Amino acid sequence: MSESWIVGINPVEGALGNDAERVREVLVEQGQRNPRVQALAEQAKALRIPVHHRPREQLERLAGEARHQGVAARYEAPAPAGEQDLPALLEAAGSEALVLVLDGVTDPHNLGACLRSAAAAKVTAVVVPKDRAVGLTPVVRRASAGGADRVPLVAATNLARALRTLKDAGLWITGLAGDTEQSVYDLDLKGPVALVLGSEGEGMRRLTRETCDFVAKIPMPGTMESLNVSVATGIVLFEALRQRQAR
Repeated sequence: MSESWIVGINPVEGALGNDAERVREVLVEQGQRNPRVQALAEQAKALRIPVHHRPREQLERLAGEARHQGVAARYEAPAPAGEQDLPALLEAAGSEALVLVLDGVTDPHNLGACLRSAAAAKVTAVVVPKDRAVGLTPVVRRASAGGADRVPLVAATNLARALRTLKDAGLWITGLAGDTEQSVYDLDLKGPVALVLGSEGEGMRRLTRETCDFVAKIPMPGTMESLNVSVATGIVLFEALRQRQAR
């Protein structure tokens, strides 16, 4: 386990609401009058978590590039999930398994936004390559608006092997790419499926693409050739949900 700082109202709220036993202390900016921050301080006190008031400069040092909004929490992060944890997650989800695979998303804002969409869509797990993706940094947690605490993030040492684990569990794997004629809207996404999106610049790696059962695109009749990965993630996840709700 390792300790890190969670900053911002929504991330701290998510940690207190979903994983309070791992929150070691909460820092509140001196003179902070935001009612939501004050409510978080009261919630922490009710949970017997120490609350300290600190100068704005101290919170800014802890937050780095992230916006702290007057509140931060010291958090003892659990060991990240690995490939060995996938079978149990998939078994628990059964026929409703919906897995998001991100092949090398390195921008923390994009990963955070993807985790937010994944949590909203009740995704079973988000799988990323261990060495080609940003970790759960304060910026990621801030951008996820609490999603980082609500959906398992699996760091796979070997992404191709993790994809084979998904296949062995009965999931159909669809990769997203722009250079194909197959539309994602024409695919059947109602059963246990995994949706794979590539990195911001290069897209899916060759081996990842070859492991997919299908490769499809999001039709774009306009003049743009591609979408931001977090936008594309939201589109395909909620298309899967739309189909499932229509069953």
